[in-house]
Amino acid sequence: MARLNLLEETRYEKLPVSVYGSKQQASVAVAARIAALIRDKQARGEKAVLGLATGVTPIAIYAELVRLHKEDGLSFKDVITFNLDEYYPMKPDAAQSYVTFMYEHLFGLVDIDKANVHIPDGTVDKDEVVAFCLNYERQIEELGGLDLQLLGIGRTGHIGFNEPGSAPNSGTRLVTLDDLTRNDASRDFGGKANVPTKAITMGIGTIFKAREIILMAWSKKKAPIIKKAVEGEMSGEVPATYLQLSDHVEFVLDEDAASELTRFDTPWLVKDCSWDDNLLKKKAVIWLADTISKPILKLTEEDYNNHGMAQLAVEQGPVYNINIDIFNQIQHTITGWPGGKPNADDSQRPERALPAKKRSVIFSPHPDDDVISMGGTFIRLVDQGHDVHVAYQTSGNTAVWDDDVLRYMEFAIDFTNSIGEDAGHLAKLYEEMRAFFPQKQPNQIDTREIRNVKGFIRKTEAISGARYAGLTDDHIHFMALPFYETGKTKKNTVGEEDILLTIELLQKIKPQQIFAAGDFADPNGTHLVCFNIIIAALKRLKGTEAWVDDCWLWMYRGAWHEFPTYEIEMAVPLSPQEVIRKRNAIFKHQSQKDRPVFPGDDAREFWVRAEDRTRDTAQRYDRLGLAEY
Repeated sequence: MARLNLLEETRYEKLPVSVYGSKQQASVAVAARIAALIRDKQARGEKAVLGLATGVTPIAIYAELVRLHKEDGLSFKDVITFNLDEYYPMKPDAAQSYVTFMYEHLFGLVDIDKANVHIPDGTVDKDEVVAFCLNYERQIEELGGLDLQLLGIGRTGHIGFNEPGSAPNSGTRLVTLDDLTRNDASRDFGGKANVPTKAITMGIGTIFKAREIILMAWSKKKAPIIKKAVEGEMSGEVPATYLQLSDHVEFVLDEDAASELTRFDTPWLVKDCSWDDNLLKKKAVIWLADTISKPILKLTEEDYNNHGMAQLAVEQGPVYNINIDIFNQIQHTITGWPGGKPNADDSQRPERALPAKKRSVIFSPHPDDDVISMGGTFIRLVDQGHDVHVAYQTSGNTAVWDDDVLRYMEFAIDFTNSIGEDAGHLAKLYEEMRAFFPQKQPNQIDTREIRNVKGFIRKTEAISGARYAGLTDDHIHFMALPFYETGKTKKNTVGEEDILLTIELLQKIKPQQIFAAGDFADPNGTHLVCFNIIIAALKRLKGTEAWVDDCWLWMYRGAWHEFPTYEIEMAVPLSPQEVIRKRNAIFKHQSQKDRPVFPGDDAREFWVRAEDRTRDTAQRYDRLGLAEY
């Protein structure tokens, strides 16, 4: 049944939602509820029956449960578990199996009786799958049903592996995975081609029978689907919307996952706002202009009143003045001088005029992010005479196709032979590589020699791109941060050496400008890790180095998505010639052209994405009534 929502702020939300400041805070809270359930059952001499989920989302919850077991004596001896799903076919000892996942993150670290663990069997014969699924349901029913079911949510809106088209009364069964689901899993399998096309999953009807259901979601990647699940109409196209029918469900989110809910994204529609927050005012006026397709300077008091912004018009009007203020703020973000314009009034410009020639360092998480995401700005900084450095934070050696390695090895052997040198050792390594690749398992770590060749390929491409942008070799820096050098898509956590290497480079350059990738949607999460390393280094330097006080940090995007208009503080228009130069710089990265190893959801080539996104930003400015670029 639909929930009666009496709170104005949450009136668009069709089920209960709890929002925490971070995924860690949310995970600790959920773990505490699970622990309380287990202890309450134990006190009554009963067994707790838990439905468990896999994937990245519950990892921190399981870590907290393990901590409670080791430090607070939480026992799992009387706990019975049923996992939501498993890929099919899938061997239980495979690195990607949910059996491996659960034992690695929970079961192998607590005192649970292994006889009480139930995970769908990815090895059962296809003829026996139906019988297996019926028995799985029967075992849950014989125990009186699930006390609590944990859920994540996929970007298709799936819960478990109940993909779009699943029925609300579905039971445990074999399903075909959605293409987007397989794409999201490709990192774990070393490529989408290796991801199984099917899975065994509990049904939505099975999930509904649980006495308590907690759906968890973290990060901005989940925000669009969370909005559909919480505020959208019930539909088989988004299976999670069926949870609106349950009286026992709660969505537990971090702030990022909740960010597109109405009360956070457009709060003026559901409550009075503090319009002293200029960013909120800017966002609201841009939203209004976009919603009714009017330039900012043509917005009227009636437009404000009819679209939930009467409070702003009354408190800070007349609206004509509001429009002019916001229009001018956006106009002042546009500059052809990303390093500041010498001998000019900089009070209305995004960058300082002085010093006229700045030391700038562009941090590039992968060896191509610099030219893809800010190639035009990069070229313009160099053209305008600034002392520009580029620092490639990682080798990017996991993102090169295996056959490229053979191609470069063949070149090296031929060249070595051509100058009369002995290529015997190279030929031996080449044959070892040729023998290795056909036997290579999904996500298997490459040999050291292969990783080196892949790193060298990306290094030479980066040098070529930076030189094309106008840098000399002594201004091109390769950091090879240790957190990345694992040979796996799953990286190590950030270590002290990562921060110290960054501090060392910053002390050497002493920049007035830092450009860092603020595009955190990359498939492997490398951008966010690299950004946090820069922040950690600057925080340490701030206490001891005077130059840090005069250093501005700019965030750039483009490879994966763009900034919303209201967040943009500097927009650099490019001439047609500069667009071509940026494109040519991107073309230097041949290993990433046509079909990169990690394309994400976007099928377009990186140079096409970059041009489409910058063109879209220009068009957004134009629609708001600003100059057309």
